[in-house]
Amino acid sequence: MSALFHPFSGDRLRIVAVGFHGLRDLLEDLAPQYSTIAEVSVLDKAYSDAVADIVAMRAFRPVDAVVSAGSNGSYLRQHLDLPVVLVKAGGLDIMRGLARASRNTTHIALVTYGDIAPEVRHFCDTFGLSVALRSYTTEEDAEACVQELKAQGVQAIVAPGLVVDLARACGLEGVLLYSQGAVREAMDDAIEVARISRLEASRREKLNTILGKLKDGVVAVNMDERIETINPSMEALIGLPATQLIGQRLSEVSGALGLQQTLRSGDTESEQVEEVGGKTVVVTRMPIIEQGRQTGAVLVCQDPVAIQRLDRNLRSRAQPRANITKYSLDHLVGQSQVIREVRARALTCAQSDATVLIIGESGTGKELLAQGIHHASARRAQPFVAVNCAAFPESLLESELFGYVEGAFTGSSRGGKIGLFEAAHTGTIFLDEIGEMPPSLQTRLLRVLQEKEVLRLGSTEPTPVDVRIIAATHRDLNAQVQTGGFRRDLFYRLNILLIKLPSLRERKDDLPLLARHLQEKVAQRLRYRKPGDDSIVAAIVGVSRHYDWPGNIRELENLIERTLVFRLPSSSSSITADEILGIAPELFTHQGRLMPADASVVSGVSANDAFKPLGREATEYEIAEREAIRREAAGYDAVGREAVWHEAAGHTAAQHGGGLHKDAGQGGSTGPAFAPQTQGLRHRRSAAEMAHIKTVLDACHGNREAAAARLNISRTTLWRKLKQLDEESSN
Repeated sequence: MSALFHPFSGDRLRIVAVGFHGLRDLLEDLAPQYSTIAEVSVLDKAYSDAVADIVAMRAFRPVDAVVSAGSNGSYLRQHLDLPVVLVKAGGLDIMRGLARASRNTTHIALVTYGDIAPEVRHFCDTFGLSVALRSYTTEEDAEACVQELKAQGVQAIVAPGLVVDLARACGLEGVLLYSQGAVREAMDDAIEVARISRLEASRREKLNTILGKLKDGVVAVNMDERIETINPSMEALIGLPATQLIGQRLSEVSGALGLQQTLRSGDTESEQVEEVGGKTVVVTRMPIIEQGRQTGAVLVCQDPVAIQRLDRNLRSRAQPRANITKYSLDHLVGQSQVIREVRARALTCAQSDATVLIIGESGTGKELLAQGIHHASARRAQPFVAVNCAAFPESLLESELFGYVEGAFTGSSRGGKIGLFEAAHTGTIFLDEIGEMPPSLQTRLLRVLQEKEVLRLGSTEPTPVDVRIIAATHRDLNAQVQTGGFRRDLFYRLNILLIKLPSLRERKDDLPLLARHLQEKVAQRLRYRKPGDDSIVAAIVGVSRHYDWPGNIRELENLIERTLVFRLPSSSSSITADEILGIAPELFTHQGRLMPADASVVSGVSANDAFKPLGREATEYEIAEREAIRREAAGYDAVGREAVWHEAAGHTAAQHGGGLHKDAGQGGSTGPAFAPQTQGLRHRRSAAEMAHIKTVLDACHGNREAAAARLNISRTTLWRKLKQLDEESSN
């Protein structure tokens, strides 16, 4: 047995070998060698008798392939729908046969089925062999050939089995043309063909099973447009069983379903609406391409009613992954009492499906809170759909919220569009800026809240939805109700579970924690290896004591990002108040007035260092004017500012080793001339300041934190001034 073949993994193959006498003997000798792979049955029949026996055998058990030779094999090929492998004689087989025949006589003939190969004639001419060459195609041809050769005195004939039997019947020597090697090669080929054929049959059976389960009608044809495969749905559409349709031309069975144009052009026609037997169907035609060559075409028919029903079902149940929440209540950063109460109330709201109304200024994190409520609810695995009611014009907002059917308005998408309420089915929809919703849409929203169903634009059939609504606004809805800008009944429907989200100025105790969290978040977004030093958080918290944060947490995040971008990530020194002033000047304003930078508090540097960012190239006036502006912001009068200017200028002059003015080098007496006035003003200012601090401290019953807040200074600054007061008292 050939080493190319291995035992078959399933049932053994079944091979039928057909041959006479000598060929039969060779087949019977080889059959046992294939017992592990195939069951080989040797049949000593010919032509119609062989066909009848093989058909009878197939009625009990399938036959995978047939092995035969000569005219008998050709006849079987024409009358059986099975692979038939022919035993073919090679050049070596012919030489061996001629050698055997020449042992007893020189009058030899070679008879083959079909035309004589040119190589055989060339071989005989080359070696001067006196061999009569003949061929046959039918049994009658074979008999006539043998009689002719006998009349010519031929005594030995080398030929296939049929001619060998005829020669021996006429008293001539018959030598079988086929050798054991040729028969073995044919058997190997038959087993390989049978194996492939069985695999193809298995695939075809699986495909037919799949096609049989499809509700869409499917039919496949060959290049002659004859039906090869058809499923039950297509049978029902055409109205004829598969047994009557297989082998028929599709265009003759149903002209509307013809595939001739597809077979000619090789183009695909998708989703064409056609009438077949008085029924509207959606038809798709496609060529069948195998190994780069077109071998046929396939047609698919779909029921449009089923498509519409499936489309509604899919759109109602669709849960896009993009609608999964990113935040939970743990992302609501802060430990102040007010934010802890918000988290607790949000967790309580999450246990209910009632409508939630969130009220809070812009930038306070209303959507984050809404996502946190959804994430903590039983709907967490379902969609969370957010829409800003102020971001769309009225006509577009209506179609976005409620969807539309095909043809609802000019420019509508083919097939219609699902609304956001349907997209949020079984989940949560977040209506941000609900106070901006137009009155006409407020009526439709009220119906959704009451009836739990939506009506698409252009549709007459409502779609039920199971959706939880969370609304948010920065407006006073109660006031809008009084002025007629918001429906009273809708307000009552929304205002079931109310959560008020505090502004950042109402929870300044959370500012350091928020700033640190946002700094890490922004640094990660900017792909910085390090989130930045703690001095940035300390600086922003320190200088913004009097800032109201009108943009709330969103403004804080943007400011931190601005600071990280403008300040090099590799910078190792602590940030100073001057840097913060340059990056975020708005932090130094309070009710329209400039606030002190207080560099010594922000960065821990001395007053000398506060002047360093200007550099030595700065003029004395620039340095002194900056210091005067800072101290004026603390509440000094004009006289105080002039004194501070001279004080700062004197400090600068000492640093630069010269006077304040251009002629200082000539006399050097300009600075000292102001010294008595400056000293007196400084003393008066200091005494008034200390007296005011003591009064406020007494009013706060010694509470330094409350006193610092009332004085609009930091606790560190208050501690330093009280220490100065103690020193002056001891002196």
